[in-house]
Amino acid sequence: MSTTTDLRVRRVAGRIGAEISGVRLGPGLSEATVAAIRSALLAHRVVFFRDQRHLTDETQAGFAALLGPLTAPHPTTGAAFGKDHHVLPIDSGHGRADSWHTDVTFVDRPPQASVLRALHLPPYGGDTLWADTAAAYEDLPQGLKVLAEGLRAVHTNDYDYAAVAPEPEPGEDLRKYREAFVSTLYRTEHPVVRVHPETGERVLFLGHFAQSFTGLSTKDFHHLFDLLQHRVTRPENTVRWSWREGDVAVWDNRATQHYAVADYGDAPRLMHRITVGGDVPVGVDGRPSRALAGDSGEFTPAL
Repeated sequence: MSTTTDLRVRRVAGRIGAEISGVRLGPGLSEATVAAIRSALLAHRVVFFRDQRHLTDETQAGFAALLGPLTAPHPTTGAAFGKDHHVLPIDSGHGRADSWHTDVTFVDRPPQASVLRALHLPPYGGDTLWADTAAAYEDLPQGLKVLAEGLRAVHTNDYDYAAVAPEPEPGEDLRKYREAFVSTLYRTEHPVVRVHPETGERVLFLGHFAQSFTGLSTKDFHHLFDLLQHRVTRPENTVRWSWREGDVAVWDNRATQHYAVADYGDAPRLMHRITVGGDVPVGVDGRPSRALAGDSGEFTPAL
């Protein structure tokens, strides 16, 4: 069992990201060690642990459960794994998350955190980037802050993957996966600026599942979305992690976006993700998010 005296935190980038060493992850960590990991997570948004090859799906889930109640694997594609299963395989054969997003924002209670473990990596490439959405908000001029705070965005899982970059006709496995992804349609209206429930910080809450702004035209949405989203992904707000097999990343899904770099050709890449249940986002005006379509009760526990 690791003690907090073993735990060391090293910043990886200026605004976001830290590597934690001296910890062997698993369900048996002390309360003090878990508290130290959570403190580092809130401070750095995403934390990395090298060489955790001893982990299994069960012990990965056991560690994640120390951070909070676990969700089902996914609201739609996770149904095949069973209600008591928590691991979602992130398999390059089922598509690549090479677009900036926050996990599962199309439901009314998006996860508070994700725990991702590298199982099989390509011989080159395959890095992941994270962006700090709190830093992005803080950098906005006052006028843009006021504008963003008054906006509400509708997020949906009916996401057009070809909208960012045209791609060839998907194979049969990928086609079936995408059909499952939208087998139940979810639409949720979220504040564009949410208040972080633990730190009180204001964060930009966007990503590729945001498809419209309430009360605005499609043209206005695209102009404003691009303006704000580009603020999130400025290089100063990002960190890039080069994986080794056995590495684990834990990120605060309430204050980050991430992007998996698809620069490894046809080589396989397999990660296992477990998510920790979150709460209903609340805007600066105190108004919570609201579900417009789809019941996510089977996916995430009520907090």
